[in-house]
Amino acid sequence: MAKNNNGNGKIINSQAAMDKAVKSVCDILRRDRAKGARLYVPELTWMFFLRYLDIMEQNEEQKAKALGTPYSETLKAPYRWRDWAAPFDKTVPFDEMIRMKLPGWKRRELSEKTIGSFLSFVNDDLFPHLKAIGSVTGASNKQKVISEIFRNKEKTILSSETNLQNALDKIHTLSEASISDQHMFPISQAFEGLLPSLGEKKNDGGQFFTPREIIRVIVNVIKPQIGKTVYDPCCGTGGFLIEAYKSMYSQNPLGTQIKELKTETFWGREDASEAIPICLANMMLHDVDLPRIWHGNTLTGAVTYGDLFEGAPAQFDYVMTNPPFGSKEGKDAQAQFPYKSGKAQILFLQHIIDSLADGGTCGMVIDEGVMFHTKTAAYQQTKRKLLDECNLFCVISLPQGVFINAGAGVKTDLFFFTKGRQTERVWYYDMTLTDDFQLRKVNKGNPLTIEAFNDFFERFALDPDDPKRTSERSWYVSIEEIKKKKYDLKATNDNAPDYSDKRTTSELMVIIQDSQKEIEECLKVLNK
Repeated sequence: MAKNNNGNGKIINSQAAMDKAVKSVCDILRRDRAKGARLYVPELTWMFFLRYLDIMEQNEEQKAKALGTPYSETLKAPYRWRDWAAPFDKTVPFDEMIRMKLPGWKRRELSEKTIGSFLSFVNDDLFPHLKAIGSVTGASNKQKVISEIFRNKEKTILSSETNLQNALDKIHTLSEASISDQHMFPISQAFEGLLPSLGEKKNDGGQFFTPREIIRVIVNVIKPQIGKTVYDPCCGTGGFLIEAYKSMYSQNPLGTQIKELKTETFWGREDASEAIPICLANMMLHDVDLPRIWHGNTLTGAVTYGDLFEGAPAQFDYVMTNPPFGSKEGKDAQAQFPYKSGKAQILFLQHIIDSLADGGTCGMVIDEGVMFHTKTAAYQQTKRKLLDECNLFCVISLPQGVFINAGAGVKTDLFFFTKGRQTERVWYYDMTLTDDFQLRKVNKGNPLTIEAFNDFFERFALDPDDPKRTSERSWYVSIEEIKKKKYDLKATNDNAPDYSDKRTTSELMVIIQDSQKEIEECLKVLNK
């Protein structure tokens, strides 16, 4: 791979350098009309996706030619990135460029017309074509994905043709040719550093983004295996599915397993129209060829677009998810479940249990309010269903503030359970305390990293009956105790060292008086 530069003479050789390069594109969008992440992330999504698609298509076409096999383009001229978005060589005669369809030929053609022709092509020709391509007879799965990504895309948010072209030019350079051979960062790395901006403080797009470290903890606990299916009923931007893919792909699947991994393994549902294109593009950017994403309301069953979900198994081997905090559901959703509640997390928990195959495992984020609430029947009934039908083998109590940047200051926990066997006892781990038993403070400047879980992973790897499983930050609670507390599952750590001051008021008064006398004596000496 050539070591070309990224347009300013620098080689991109780290995620930080890639993030900086992406930020320069964001700056262009922000100076137009995309002022916040919830506006510029969707805009960059379609740009990154089309750039990636064109690279992938050209590589596949070259392979087909080398093997002497036929190849059918997903997008044809002039709708390929190389036609309309790629920079063109001004030294090549216009007629020759158009005739040979050299890189940027369509852009060159539009540049010869009136000002605004390029913007009009994108809004009035490109987007309508991409939206419709999946509905034609014989459309491929890839074409259906493209249509879903552009389903609600009417126009680019950018009003300036120059800003749009500048953004496209920068993204064009963020290809493999701009990346150091030593590090081999794919174009997906550019997108990798972009999505966390959805979780920034005061950005309501954070509801679609789970902190990456939390996702990695859940995936590392579950350890999904090749040949199994993974499901996220509220998949947002696809973080859990992508991290699970990375974990499974690292197991060196055989050639026959790779196709199944990329097309039949990862299934998700999402209701938010603005999250769907980001999720689909994100998964394809990470080499999941066919993202099996169902667009609609998971809890009511109302579908917006379900073609990509065709052939889904009735139940799944793994569920990894972060149901929305505080979301309320109406009677349509409640009617689908035996234990009715307006609290979405209660309904999602029932859905997850029913979606797991026997022997299947779930790792999920849950609002601690669900853990300790016992006054409402649906809460008790749902938690009883969980403990009767599944083995809740681990609960991690997270510190306050893990999701604060996503607009949720609620206290959260991680649940891990396997379906098919009743719970006999639950192992709790307290992440609210540091290694030296101080209250852990988490905020934007001090995020919770996966390294903070080292002690947890060491103890989790032990046999459940190993005495070292119990510590100042970990303990067991029997099912009998849980039932006595009416299915209150809140993590209450009675093992933590008590460093509180045990001195009585009288003892403290004596200390204060003695100290005061010492001060008075010192003052007398100083005044002599």
